[in-house]
Amino acid sequence: MSIGNSPEDERPFENEHVEADREEARPSIGRALQQARIAAGLTVDDVSSATRVRMNIVHAIEADDFSACGGDVYARGHIRALAKAVHLDPEPLLAQYGDEHGGRPAPTPAAPLFEAERIRPERRGPNWTAAMVAAIVAVIGFVGFTMFQGDDSGNEANVAEGSTPSDSASPTTKTKKPADPKPEASDSAIAAAPQDKVTVRVAAADGRSWIAAKDHNGRMIFDGVLKQGDTKTFQDSSKVQLVLGDAGAIDLFVNGKKIEENFQPGAVERLTYTKGDPEAG
Repeated sequence: MSIGNSPEDERPFENEHVEADREEARPSIGRALQQARIAAGLTVDDVSSATRVRMNIVHAIEADDFSACGGDVYARGHIRALAKAVHLDPEPLLAQYGDEHGGRPAPTPAAPLFEAERIRPERRGPNWTAAMVAAIVAVIGFVGFTMFQGDDSGNEANVAEGSTPSDSASPTTKTKKPADPKPEASDSAIAAAPQDKVTVRVAAADGRSWIAAKDHNGRMIFDGVLKQGDTKTFQDSSKVQLVLGDAGAIDLFVNGKKIEENFQPGAVERLTYTKGDPEAG
């Protein structure tokens, strides 16, 4: 009589096949980011410029190679930044990364509290030098006060005899004219921009955003991050080209007029403006 496997023994293998099918149905982290980038019409260079993540790291992550990130903390930060740049919800990708790489990183232990009572001031003896200086100052002050009182008595005697004090002795008080307040710079000053040039002002009103600006020759005139509240003004003889890393955080003024565009938070916008009325190229 042959001994075969019971149905109960085959169930674990069936469960493993189901789990494997589920894993195959879900794309990898790198594949999901790559597909979303292509669907958004962005290149690796665009995503690298918007997130400040180097291009070689973007390529490695899209190939599911996280060794170039420098650790789990940096890998999670890169995944979050890339997901936002290609308009993906980063939380499912971070949860998937945790499942595949051992869960969340261990929390850093809090630093011990500073105990002020352990620091006691060093006891020192009396400072005799300071005491002597104070005594000498007191004596000099007393002598000066006595001499001043004597001079006042002499002046009173002269007045009693009929003499009048000299006019030069009377103090004259001169009132200083307050300085004229300096005019403050106004936001409307951009309206006075030269008509023969294009003037673009970028203001980070609702958050921080990476900004790049080029002149009509394609020369980079600014490449950096504006913090919330910062502004930058660019001017060229014919054309200014912009790339806004987070267009939803930006207020834009061109040739003295505000650009009323409904830029979405996290959206990457490429814009070109010329002389005359605001016109996106």
